[in-house]
Order: sequence, then C-alpha cells, then structure tokens
Amino acid sequence: MSNTPQEPWQWPEVEWRRIVGRARAGRSLKPAAWPNGARCAVAISFDADHETIPLRDNDQSPMRISQGQYGARQATPRIRRLLERESIPASFFYPAVSALLHPGEVRALAADGHEIGIHSWIHEVNTSLPREAERELTLRARDTLARISGTEPVGMRTASWDFSVNTLDIIREMKLLYDSSLMADDDPYELEDQGEPTGIVELPPEWIRDDAVYFNMLRFSGLRPYTPPSAVEEIFTAEFDGAWEEGGLFLLTMHPHIIGHRSRLPLLDRLIGRMKAKGGCWFATHAQVAEWCKANRPDG
Repeated sequence: MSNTPQEPWQWPEVEWRRIVGRARAGRSLKPAAWPNGARCAVAISFDADHETIPLRDNDQSPMRISQGQYGARQATPRIRRLLERESIPASFFYPAVSALLHPGEVRALAADGHEIGIHSWIHEVNTSLPREAERELTLRARDTLARISGTEPVGMRTASWDFSVNTLDIIREMKLLYDSSLMADDDPYELEDQGEPTGIVELPPEWIRDDAVYFNMLRFSGLRPYTPPSAVEEIFTAEFDGAWEEGGLFLLTMHPHIIGHRSRLPLLDRLIGRMKAKGGCWFATHAQVAEWCKANRPDG
C-alpha cells in the first residue's frame, strides 16, 4: 500500500467528513431573551497584544516594538477612561508575555471589573506547533494570567484566531466555559467534536468586526492602511444594526495599539453612543454572555 498522501479530490467520504466534523458548530445557543428584556447583547473586546507580535516573529526592531508599547502606554489608558465613563464592561485577551510585561495594567483592568481572557503565550501560531507545545504554552498562559489578574480565566481566543486541529482538545482539558476564535455563525453556538456536543460555548468573531484588517500597516510590504475611521465606523455600525434587528449578539474585536489612536478611538465612542441611543442593549463581558447563553439555551 502506498504511503503517498492523497490529494483532496482523492479522499474517501469518511476523510472529508472527519475534517469538517472537528470543532463543528452544533446547536444554536442564541437565547430567547437577553437579560432585563434587552434586544441585543453587546460584547466589546480588546486583544492586548502590545509587543508580542514582533517578539513572536523574532523581530527585534525597536521601532516595531515601540508600536506595541504604544498600546500599553497611551491606548489602554484611553480605552479604560472611555469604558469607565460609559460604565461598560469589556473583555481583554492577553498573550501571557504581554501580561508579564504590563502586570499593573492587567491588575487595573481586573479591578475595573473587566474580564481577562487567554490569548496565547507570545502570540504564537498554533497551526505551526506540535500538539504538546501548543498544550504547554496554553496551560502556562492560563496559569500566568490567573496569577497576575487574581482570577482564573474561563475563556480564550487563539492568537490571530489560529485554531489548530488540537486546540479543541486543549480547551476541553482546561474545562473552559467558552472560546472566541471560530466563525460559523453570527450568534453563540455550542461546539461539537465529530458530532459530540462539548458543552463549550463559541462566541463567534469575524474579520469584518475587527479593527486590524482595516488599519494594519507593514512598512516593507504591500500592506498599507487604506480605510478611514469613518468607513470602519460605518461597517461596525451596520453590523451592530443587523444584530439589533435580529435580537442577536454584536461582538467587536479591537487591539489597543490599533484602535487607541486619537483619530480612531472616537469611532468607538460614537458607536457606543449610537447603541445607547437606540436602546435595548445589554453590555456584557464575553464570560457573562457565555454564562447567560449556556444557562438559557433554547432547548432548556
């Protein structure tokens, strides 16, 4: 028998079914109602990568590292002030190395009532790692965040939403409440593994609702920011309006070192104002949304 790997067009049905059955969207967990009769759940999140992107790439450029430091030095304080003024809780996902570089920031956010979630060790690419390396880094990241924040994380978001074939097993081993890395729906759903319900809530993000895709810049590549804040605000607003109309979840992903600039953070301020003016919004952390959906699933 040949050991030559088969091409996808040569796969038997059992093989492609096995592949798509891994970390599959199961039953919807969109509840019949949100707390206090709210029309829409709003889950605002920040991936506090700070210096870890260049560190992950072994990029020792002081310039690129300084861009990450901006996220901690200027952007996060601005974000904290905005959230405090609006009395809105948010979820902050930290690579453990970022938390170790800025432990005071993590403790301050936790003291403010914000959620601290897992976001890798050093923003590693999970799909490039052996299973045991991914497992060890994820568990070490959880323990590090628990020690710094004072509370053990209950959810995670893989770095760059890079969810490997081993990630779900690691999440199940850690007995996490939720994940926020996969994109099979607009609203929360339960993750399945080869048809087996896992009990894990998936809070789906999407690149459309992420600031990085509109604003990122790499000096020596073809990647240039081309989208003005007003256009990003228009996209985010349309996504929110759709979630509100459908009585669903509006989950927004941002990065302090990207959204936290003077010309960009005001778009979030205006978006929050629009949400409050429209009414019927429940502002919650990812953990709070996941807990509500799990306790109030449509099938009881």
